[in-house]
Amino acid sequence: MALQGTLLWLCSLAVLSSAAAQDRSSADNCNSDTQHLEDLSAALKVAVECGENLLSAWSPVQTASLLLSMRNLTDTLHKHQLKECRSAEPQKCPEAEVPNNGGLACVTFANKRYCKPLCNHGYDFAFLRRSRLFDECSEQTGYKWQSQYIGGNKLAVCHESRIQVSGAKTAYFPKDQDCLTTKGSSQLQSSVSEELSTELQLQGVQGEPQYACLVCG
Repeated sequence: MALQGTLLWLCSLAVLSSAAAQDRSSADNCNSDTQHLEDLSAALKVAVECGENLLSAWSPVQTASLLLSMRNLTDTLHKHQLKECRSAEPQKCPEAEVPNNGGLACVTFANKRYCKPLCNHGYDFAFLRRSRLFDECSEQTGYKWQSQYIGGNKLAVCHESRIQVSGAKTAYFPKDQDCLTTKGSSQLQSSVSEELSTELQLQGVQGEPQYACLVCG
């Protein structure tokens, strides 16, 4: 497919995706064919790589239409990836709130759920937590998160900061490798999960890691 045709196809697909979200009858024509997702991902990469050279021929209306469709798609994708930890045990634990400008790495050991907040580069924790690598939710905690924030499921807040000193070194994503970049690589994502499991075991937590996941704010 020619480059111009690829981007035109992307625009058409994005507009159709937006329309389908507003028209339930259109959803009946959707399926879970991963080829559509792979084609969409490839077309997006083309658009990003070509940038202004390819988009300069678009009218303001075309540009706005695509931006609107992509915004709707981004919102849908974000909400979907936030659900990826919901099947974890113990089920009685409420879903932990994912910090904006960061993420949560979670894992279960012996029916105890542990989540580790991480901040992106350029952000730091609102509270000091250098020795507090993770928070726990289990029968022993009354199926509530042992959080520094009282009365809720918020584990951490990542606020903009030129220096990162409130957390441990492993509680920050490296520069140019934020949460989504990490999650977009199976190797990087596994590294974060393995690091959390190792930290828990060093703290005396025993058992086999289960239901490991990474979600981004």
